[in-house]
Amino acid sequence: MSKLFESTQLNELNLQNRIVMAPMTRARSSQPGNVPNAMMTSYYQQRASAGLIISEATQISDDSQGYSFTPGVYTDEQVSGWNSVTQAVHKNGAAMFCQLWHVGRVSHPVFQNGEKPIAPSALKPVETKVWIADEQGNGNMVDCVEPRAMTQADIDRVIADFAYAAKRAIDAGFDGVEIHGGNGYLIDQFLRTNSNHRTDSYGVTRENRIRFLLEVVDAVSNIIGANKVGVRLAPFITFKDMNCPDIVPTILEASKQLQARDIGYLHLSEADWDDAPVIPEQFRIDLREYFTNTIIVAGSYTQARADEVLNKGYADLVAFGRPFVANPDFVSRLQHQQPLAELDGATLFGGNDHGYTDYPTLC
Repeated sequence: MSKLFESTQLNELNLQNRIVMAPMTRARSSQPGNVPNAMMTSYYQQRASAGLIISEATQISDDSQGYSFTPGVYTDEQVSGWNSVTQAVHKNGAAMFCQLWHVGRVSHPVFQNGEKPIAPSALKPVETKVWIADEQGNGNMVDCVEPRAMTQADIDRVIADFAYAAKRAIDAGFDGVEIHGGNGYLIDQFLRTNSNHRTDSYGVTRENRIRFLLEVVDAVSNIIGANKVGVRLAPFITFKDMNCPDIVPTILEASKQLQARDIGYLHLSEADWDDAPVIPEQFRIDLREYFTNTIIVAGSYTQARADEVLNKGYADLVAFGRPFVANPDFVSRLQHQQPLAELDGATLFGGNDHGYTDYPTLC
């Protein structure tokens, strides 16, 4: 039998299989306040045949947002909304982590009370846009603006915001949190450098570039325990102006430091477009050598590719994204070799239950 369908452990959590529902932005929270709602509860409950669900990226504070209708986990209303979600997910057998998110420069003044977003350096992203919608959900992709370079006070506040949001996530019934350190957002912005184009106070040396990530991890771990902390990293993803010649050694050094902190898992976000770079096998070997706790991989995996990476020991869990959107019974379809429904890409972001909770199951 495929390892995908084996039950397994994630620290003290019993997972019903090795299949993870990957974090996917769907922009369906209630307004005002970016509050998780009954529609989101249904969406996650439908997909709780996974062993582990990682929530969509979730704001840690008022100034951490970069897209319309994305949820937060720092107000009482948001925590209450998420509590309905986690209860429904647990009732159907899955564990659930909350992905904590600060977008950094991938934002716009509309989300910042008219102010500039904050980032490691005052460098405007050239190839990056954010989705801004009105109350009816009609939106457009809009260019980012030049951010404001973070001060030490900003850095300290954001670290504290991560820790506070982690506590609130546990209050909301999540089994743990995943710190979003990839895909061009704030932590990833600290991790990368393009030769001399970094001006932040943490500097461009490899040791300094992982410092902000580690300080966030330490602050969160001190609040909820390292065993309830996961980290998502994306060394081979270069969109959002994130090309960096030194990122792979930096990620490997970070993985050593994260293992030393004994965090729950490391989540490797791999590029998932048609001509995406292939992950070198040596990188997988090195990553497993440096990080011996649970590794999750995500990025256009088929069952065959998932079995290969599990059988070689390069990963312990495999996350699936888009297939879970169109197939609430994705685990059953995979297990019984049934055809997968097609994704309606036009309904991914914003809107109502169409393209969200109305995908049919085969049973």
